[in-house]
Amino acid sequence: MRRYGKVRDFEGRVEGKRVIWEREGELVYMEPYGNNAIRFRSSASLHIDTEKNWTLLDIPVNGEAEVSVERDRAVIVNGKAKATLLGDGTVFFENSQTGKVLLCEEWLDKRNGTAPQRDARVYQHISSNAYKTDLFFLSDPKEHFYGMGQEPNDCMDLKGATVELFQKNTKCTIPYLLSSKGYGFIWNNPSIGQADLTKNHTKWHSEACSQIDYILIVGDTPAEITKNYTEITGRADRLPEWAAGFWQSRLRYTSQDMVLQIAKEYKKREIPLDVLIIDYFHWPRQGEWKFDEAYWPDVTDMCRQLEEMGIHAMVSVWPTVDQRSENYDEMKKKNYLIKAERGISNFFMIMGPQGIFDATHPGAREFIWSRAEDHYYKKGVKMFWLDEAEPEMRPYSFDNVRYYEGNGLEVSNIYPFYYAKAFYDGMKKNGETEIVNLVRCAWLGSQRLGTVLWSGDIPSDFDSLRCQIKVGLHTAICGIPWWTTDIGGFFGGDAKDPEFVELLIRWFEFGAFCPIFRLHGKRLPYDTVNKQKDYDAFLPSCADNEIWSFGEEAYEIMKKYIGIREQMKPYILKQMDLAHEDGTPVMRPLVYDFYMDEAVADIGDEYMFGPDLLVAPVIEKGETTKRVYLPIQASWKDVWTNEVYQGGQWITVDAPLDRIPLFTREA
Repeated sequence: MRRYGKVRDFEGRVEGKRVIWEREGELVYMEPYGNNAIRFRSSASLHIDTEKNWTLLDIPVNGEAEVSVERDRAVIVNGKAKATLLGDGTVFFENSQTGKVLLCEEWLDKRNGTAPQRDARVYQHISSNAYKTDLFFLSDPKEHFYGMGQEPNDCMDLKGATVELFQKNTKCTIPYLLSSKGYGFIWNNPSIGQADLTKNHTKWHSEACSQIDYILIVGDTPAEITKNYTEITGRADRLPEWAAGFWQSRLRYTSQDMVLQIAKEYKKREIPLDVLIIDYFHWPRQGEWKFDEAYWPDVTDMCRQLEEMGIHAMVSVWPTVDQRSENYDEMKKKNYLIKAERGISNFFMIMGPQGIFDATHPGAREFIWSRAEDHYYKKGVKMFWLDEAEPEMRPYSFDNVRYYEGNGLEVSNIYPFYYAKAFYDGMKKNGETEIVNLVRCAWLGSQRLGTVLWSGDIPSDFDSLRCQIKVGLHTAICGIPWWTTDIGGFFGGDAKDPEFVELLIRWFEFGAFCPIFRLHGKRLPYDTVNKQKDYDAFLPSCADNEIWSFGEEAYEIMKKYIGIREQMKPYILKQMDLAHEDGTPVMRPLVYDFYMDEAVADIGDEYMFGPDLLVAPVIEKGETTKRVYLPIQASWKDVWTNEVYQGGQWITVDAPLDRIPLFTREA
């Protein structure tokens, strides 16, 4: 830690376990939070809202935490976490057991009477109690970072990266970092912003907030840190056995008859199928959360038939509301729609201008669930695909958005949490104990709301496949164990194109070793036959996307991996139980288990699937071999050849089209 000049005497106070420091236009609260963690809050308004936890769980203060005041500092020790607030306002954190400095604020005023250059905590007043804020920490060039949600930037180690803090299709912000130095960092702020994890500093920026709010968690291992992190943010429920198998989807099944035909074909071929998904525009208009009876005359019977085949039906739900829909006027009158601060409150354009339901409004959440309950749930649909969950806007003018919770600059990132909460709470009230809903975006704590996060509408190419592995691993670090990707990518892909078929097979092999195993995509060419409704011409069904749609070779390989997935179900469910019990992610980067091995710090094209399986997907077109690193402290057996290798070395293994490199941990 760098220090300049003499440190002032500490002039703050202690109330219970909370240290309070007020000086020169700033108020600071620092206190223990949960186990091995310390929470820091500060404000230039001289008021801190202690009730504003956002989505964090209300964790009791550790009774064993110690608070002490010396001449020039206040010190909090909460288990392994130690925080020091100096009399001049500087904050730094240590591991209390080792004395290792983990994180220290960066001040550039030298503290020696010279003109100040820049404080570590910067506030620029915007309006009322809203400030544009910056928070600076010293940078350690040897530090590695992981987490931050779904950031399709092809980076495994985030050190050196800039991460924008906003939600968008294919991008999901979950502002949590796991550091190789032995701490986790929660940026508890749903505002639009940016994190600079650069060489010269680590900077957290908010475009508009009332207070800086973060939590630092200390642990000796990633597993220990993750356990404490998920105590604060919550853990997933136990994954039901029926959700651990294969999910079938495409854009889009256009009728009840088509859905039943697909289900019966899987049954006829004796291919296990757990979930069959009904995509968008099964409804008459957006904002009418129900089936169009012209295509779906008896949903109750459809769900009954699917259940008899052992298949669960999932339906797509959008938050968009057409001005012509039956619910628009009521929702607008009751302020259940997102509003513009200025201009017209239409934020989406498909089939005309659309409003968007305000998920942050408790009444709006109850309203949308009441419609889904009547038209879906009571007819047998018990799984929901909550699409457009960022929500998607055109344009993304966050400052011009007014939510129930506040202006868009201040609260936009929290939207997907409340979107999932609307359906989770509604299903809970109906006595459901196995809630599994697919959501396109997430936030801190989304995992405790039955959320399966998927990575959005991604391209169909090998570059995207390579990025998706890293996306899944960073998501796992953020506490979300239920994750999936569109196998084959979403945009494009023609069954008659050999290059796409190769991509699909490699992606399918990877998908079999993802927490949720799901095939989806917008395949070419489009079906232009069915045009009974206006949306049929505008949004036709894509080409077939079932496993028998891509030729005999592809069919046999995909059928093989569905069989492997079925065999792995007991293992997968065991890992899912651990995720529920202590937050252990099922799919995780090598650094999670082998943090002592510096060689794995930036490996993002292989990963652990539970404690015993190392998976190394093929990610290059035409590749039939794979260079794989085997971590130290273990020996590894090739599943396909039974050859055993010692850890701590790179090897090259054969990877023909039907084989994903896979190793079991022997010791």
